[in-house]
Amino acid sequence: MRRYLKATGSFFLACMVLVGCQTNNKQNNANKKEQTKESNQANQVKETGFPNWGYDFQHTRHVPYKEITKDNVKKLGIVWQQDILEWNQDVPNLQEDFPVVQNGVMYVTSAKNHVFAIDAASGKKLWAWTPPKEVLDHLESLPWQSNVASRGVAVANGKVYVLMIDNRLAKLDAKTGKLEKMVNFWDHVPSIKLENRYYESSAPMYYDGNIYVGSSGGDNGTRGFVWAFKADSLEPLWKEPFWTVPERGTGWAKGKYTGGGSVWTPMSFDPDTDMMYFAVGNPAPDFYDADRKGKNPYTDSIVALDSKTGKFKWASSEVDHDVWDYDAAATPMVLNTKVGGKKQKIVVEGGKNGKWYAWDAKTGKTIYDGVPFVKIQHSTPPSDQSKVKLQWPGTPGGESYAPETYDPDTNYVLIPGINNPNLMLAAKDRKEIAKDNNTFPGTKILPLPEDIDPTGNITAIDVNTGKKVYQIKTDDPMYGGLTSTASGLAFYGELDGTVNALDIKKGKVLWGMKSGGKQIKMAPSIYMVDGKQYIGVITGGTRVVVYGLGGKEKVAAPNKNAKLQGQADVVIDPEKVYKKSCVSCHGDNLQGATAPNLQHIGKSMSKEDILNQILNGGDRMPAGLAKGAEAEALAEWLSKKK
Repeated sequence: MRRYLKATGSFFLACMVLVGCQTNNKQNNANKKEQTKESNQANQVKETGFPNWGYDFQHTRHVPYKEITKDNVKKLGIVWQQDILEWNQDVPNLQEDFPVVQNGVMYVTSAKNHVFAIDAASGKKLWAWTPPKEVLDHLESLPWQSNVASRGVAVANGKVYVLMIDNRLAKLDAKTGKLEKMVNFWDHVPSIKLENRYYESSAPMYYDGNIYVGSSGGDNGTRGFVWAFKADSLEPLWKEPFWTVPERGTGWAKGKYTGGGSVWTPMSFDPDTDMMYFAVGNPAPDFYDADRKGKNPYTDSIVALDSKTGKFKWASSEVDHDVWDYDAAATPMVLNTKVGGKKQKIVVEGGKNGKWYAWDAKTGKTIYDGVPFVKIQHSTPPSDQSKVKLQWPGTPGGESYAPETYDPDTNYVLIPGINNPNLMLAAKDRKEIAKDNNTFPGTKILPLPEDIDPTGNITAIDVNTGKKVYQIKTDDPMYGGLTSTASGLAFYGELDGTVNALDIKKGKVLWGMKSGGKQIKMAPSIYMVDGKQYIGVITGGTRVVVYGLGGKEKVAAPNKNAKLQGQADVVIDPEKVYKKSCVSCHGDNLQGATAPNLQHIGKSMSKEDILNQILNGGDRMPAGLAKGAEAEALAEWLSKKK
């Protein structure tokens, strides 16, 4: 992975998705009421699953389970593991899915929006849902968007809600997986179409009878939004979306591709006030800013709304005029905590700019104004390639979509960090943007020097003081995020496929185990079934691995069939595969466009490295753009480019 990052830098912008759930109306209402001013969590007495994308409505990713402790954590082993490709060989990948667990059932999603319900204790498949042919055909008609990640579902009142990449919201029966209803966003707002560069990678979020969604595609110049729908009918709750940037041609948004402000990750909610909080992405074009002068509100900001009406409450910017792709990408957390020795309800979030912030939840008043947690050294990206400089952090962050966790016992927030620069090159003028008429207009990223070694870190911040308590280095950038437990442990996965347990108080890793795959790009889901605690991760693109005390299954070998699925005894033209899957980002002559130059990629990467990247993705590049024999042929062809 690191060799790839050195050689090729960044690709497609990771997109985000949210999840939420409860089981029936009584439970939903009870859980909402029990998340009081003294608690950050869902009903801690009754809850045994992982009911929302971030466990509770406030997305603290802190579970009340205590069976796994600092004393027995080394007894963890694999309880069950399941490669989803054994159930459906057409699934591209699910490596950025954040599983929801409710009533002993785990729900996972994949790219192209397949949904699977799995017995959370045994790994047995309960049902699988494939999107209708009309949806899959629509995605295939625009292949540059066909393998975008799907990062989760919402489960509530016996229903499963999932967003389609092509801007639809579907409702399934949670017991059978049967499709009950699906609505098209463009039926309400005609401009929200895949053909206009909009897409959905986020999971929906359920809260108090409604489903909340955010938009993806802001880097393509779309106009970002959040929207609410009634969970029972899927009719809009608000008359129109809350738009995060002006309509093109008005306000600061000038130019053909001007827009941005995606909402990549789930909204957080305060059950006391019904306020919702969400992070807003960068303005577009990314590096070229001639057509978007000024501060570009509400991009790179945290925004608060009344969740029932969509009425604006407050916003606070992390970057007033962004030319580095420094989204506010990660889901904000709502904390009932102590600040300066006094109880206070706050909102916290770490930005891709490498700084961590805290605000008063009611007023938006800044409490901690940008605590750095990675290397920060940047300047305005030039349009002259001879003048490019390393920009720290690069487009991945900072903190990308990977979620933080909060431990109330220590009052620590743990931040997943990425120490990875980019060589950023801005477009010269509008003509150049028009010429690059694909994703990420106005944005080019050049290969990194050989001596750059991207790494990551985990930073603990004392919320009472805003000071860093400790920081531990990780070998790879932290793309997955963390989940903490009431026994003082935080669990996280790494790109090399290792799952770790961290002593939150001491900042010491107590346990680590391989997962049988690589590219863990999600935070663990931790849950209980029949009194036993489980830790679930997704690894290797398509494998679900669940750990528990006394687990004795052997770590499985990487699924070679996954690499070769669909292989046929025919001669494959790798140039045709490249033109179908790669040309829009890497250019028609491998010269690079919105992704790095590949004309000499064989000098720095072997065939095996390239194949792993094609299959598993990484950074901005989605997994599975080519599969099976096509991926093999493409990797062989590219490895000879020296």
